[in-house]
Amino acid sequence: MDTDKTIICKDCGKEFVFTAGEQEFYAEKGFDKPPVRCRSCRNRKKNGSRANSGEQVMYEIVCAKCGAVESLPFEPKHDRPVYCNACHKAMRSK
Repeated sequence: MDTDKTIICKDCGKEFVFTAGEQEFYAEKGFDKPPVRCRSCRNRKKNGSRANSGEQVMYEIVCAKCGAVESLPFEPKHDRPVYCNACHKAMRSK
């Protein structure tokens, strides 16, 4: 059985422990290499820039159906119409 290993995170430079249980899990999943980031840096990378800034980026849109102005948590594609929450719900219920 493997023993716990101390690894230095490539992003923040802090030490973290790669436990024997985690090593076993990695082996079962077929992962050849140990992690290079600590758990918080892995989560930050997985969640993208929102985790870095602490704020969610919002995009202002004008509803293609009623003209209402609303904010969305994603950047809409310019080749497709975008609807406000109310119009979107009404269209889905049909």
